[in-house]
Amino acid sequence: MRLPPAIVTHTEQLLRDVLRLTGPADGTLSRYFREHPRLGGRERGVIAEGVYSLLRNKSVYTHFAESGSGPAMRRLALLGLADAAGIDALGGLSEQENDWLQRVREIDRAQLPARLRANLPDWLFDLLAARHGEQQTLAIADALNAPAPLDLRVNALKATREQVIAALAEAPIVASPTPYAPLGIRVLKKPSLQNLPLFQNGSIEVQDEGSQLLALAVGARRGEMVVDFCAGAGGKTLALGAAMRNTGRLYAFDVSPKRLAKMKPRVARSGLSNVHPVQIAHENDAKVKRLAGKVDRVLVDAPCTGLGTLRRNPDVKWRQTPAAVAEMNQKQAAILASAARLVKPGGRLVYATCSLLDEENEAIVEQFLGQHEEFRLLPMAEILAEQKVALEMGDYLKLLPHLHGTDGFFAAALERRQ
Repeated sequence: MRLPPAIVTHTEQLLRDVLRLTGPADGTLSRYFREHPRLGGRERGVIAEGVYSLLRNKSVYTHFAESGSGPAMRRLALLGLADAAGIDALGGLSEQENDWLQRVREIDRAQLPARLRANLPDWLFDLLAARHGEQQTLAIADALNAPAPLDLRVNALKATREQVIAALAEAPIVASPTPYAPLGIRVLKKPSLQNLPLFQNGSIEVQDEGSQLLALAVGARRGEMVVDFCAGAGGKTLALGAAMRNTGRLYAFDVSPKRLAKMKPRVARSGLSNVHPVQIAHENDAKVKRLAGKVDRVLVDAPCTGLGTLRRNPDVKWRQTPAAVAEMNQKQAAILASAARLVKPGGRLVYATCSLLDEENEAIVEQFLGQHEEFRLLPMAEILAEQKVALEMGDYLKLLPHLHGTDGFFAAALERRQ
């Protein structure tokens, strides 16, 4: 079934806003769709996929667009939509546009220069290539530029993984266990979950497998006092609360009231009563200082560039800059040092990001250990073995999309000496 010609116009208009790169693309899309309520579900889906395809492949598509004719933004919109829906589905194309898209489709992208093919900004390509080499960087880029599957975490307080997979099959939604996280489920298509009884009763939560593994690295146990220092909307908080079997005390700190408000319905669905959301003004808030030296385990899921999440947020790579990385590093070091004060002797501190950059990961941990002799690094290989996770790692947890099928994640576990 052909899409109406207006789809190209809407995609052009949206791209003009998105490519200003003044804010997250998903927010721009949501606002546009609210302003155009007559667009149907299928049309919105194709427009969104077209925009995201362009963001994933911006370097290559900008290069291809030079060979076409007509307005530049229309050419980019056509390339994104052709990728999302197929050339034959697009209505209102001129014969010239159709021929051009057919020619572009026949180009072997594997023959393009590596820097172009990677669809990464030059500064990021150079950083990754210096660390991993050009071929490995291309493999990472290819995985980051593919859409992510949908991962779920089973709430062990309410169901088993087998029960959830069986219930999803009745929906019918095809799902399979994730390879590493013991409560993870992977769904290859993107079904709507909101109306499923499993979602409404808190048996499942949307959470990337990598994020589930970060929560496991904390090793939270029954009856402990645990702090999720940068809790956000609470994905890892919920995983920690379930690991504690709804006992002990779990503080969810965040500076954003909006994010904490989003957490409340999730906590209510989950059946957890041990979660205590706390809004703090900054990392040195008096509410933080009151817990100094009292906490068994602290998770610092630090603010970061988010460059490990490009499968979901492809616009991030075009919005970040080397200056932003340097600014982020100062914030990361300050937050880690502040969170460390909470940890009691023998307690564990886990520093994590969803970044691929050494500057935000190993460098921050090494700097911290150099300044805090009272902490030692716990090898991640030992922690994963304790958690019965069959994953080869060294001192750190380093997840890469092309190797592990997760978003890009990093974690280090530190212990305060007795």
